[in-house]
Amino acid sequence: MKYPVLHNRKTLLYLLAIGNTIAFVTWQVMLNNFVVERAAFTGEEIGLLQSLREVPGFLAFTAILVMVFVRQQRLAILSLVTLGIGTAITAFYPSALWLYFTTVIMSFGFHYLETLHNSLSLQWLTKEEAPKVLGQLLSTRAFCNLAVLGCIYIYLFFFAVNYFLIYMLAGSIAIVVGIFCLTSIPHFEEKVVQKKALFLRKQYWLYYLLTFLSGARRQIFVVFAGFLLVEKFGFPVENVVLLTLVNAALTFWLAPKIGSLIGYIGERRALTLEYVGLIIVFISYAFVDTIAVAIALYLLDHLFFAMAIAINTYFQKIADPTDIAATSSISFTINHIAAVVLPALLGVLWVINHSAVFLVGAAIACGSLALAQLVPDQPHVGLETRLSTRKAAGISD
Repeated sequence: MKYPVLHNRKTLLYLLAIGNTIAFVTWQVMLNNFVVERAAFTGEEIGLLQSLREVPGFLAFTAILVMVFVRQQRLAILSLVTLGIGTAITAFYPSALWLYFTTVIMSFGFHYLETLHNSLSLQWLTKEEAPKVLGQLLSTRAFCNLAVLGCIYIYLFFFAVNYFLIYMLAGSIAIVVGIFCLTSIPHFEEKVVQKKALFLRKQYWLYYLLTFLSGARRQIFVVFAGFLLVEKFGFPVENVVLLTLVNAALTFWLAPKIGSLIGYIGERRALTLEYVGLIIVFISYAFVDTIAVAIALYLLDHLFFAMAIAINTYFQKIADPTDIAATSSISFTINHIAAVVLPALLGVLWVINHSAVFLVGAAIACGSLALAQLVPDQPHVGLETRLSTRKAAGISD
């Protein structure tokens, strides 16, 4: 019996997003407690583990090289299975070397999948529907995030923690989703054959810079925003979990609306709105002195992540269709350059003055705001930036 929904490319995008979120969120939310309680990790070991986790993100460009041998859709599904395996075996042996090993496996699966999912989305979705559907995909991830955290929260309320069971269950779900995608969803032929080589295009320079600065700002939020709540305001762990649940609920509700808004007002206005908001948020972080305001800033900061859809839809409009897969791989690496450098540098600055860390974030947002003004009202191939209009008109800089 044939099910038409399984012959829809969007179905695969949703299934990959669901499997990805279930495995990675579980791995992430349980990690700190597991490594401390079972593997006796100190700051040295967790720092090395987190560095190893970022290496596959920095090497995301290698996905395009693997695609020479494995088709893009199949590689995306195999990446989900790899993520599931890495998650499932995390708690087999509570030792540092084993956790480093499983983290690298999990991270390669996660980062390859993120890269390929973004590439397939931009290839398969029309330019008109992309903002809305990308918002819906983000909402789906948020719902899965909410469901996973809710289930873990309820489980821990009634039972003693069993890391082996939790990791095995989450990883197995991702593996099952991957196997289902391999066996039940047909292979969709590429609408446009993708280039299987690494390259940088000068006409994409604005996209590269926006991507890099987006990665830098994300690192400041991921590493230091939550740390501020704990260190300065003594935020307990149960409240951190609850705040994460609230974030997921808000993203689930707002992400589709943000996607539709981007489609309506255009990428330049959407990015302008995001970066103006971020400047205000980061400056407020630097001088916040009440827990209520800090929580509000944390929620606002997280919601601005959804606006980053505009960077991807901008690229979709200016890209040669044959460049999407390769550029998605390279852009993921560009996004992770900051992840390798910033946490350590800003960690030193944090010890001296934590406010300065967030002022750096505000400066990054200011740079992003200035660059966003170069996005054309109607970007397309040949009109990649507003400077392209000047050059086309023969106006010198």
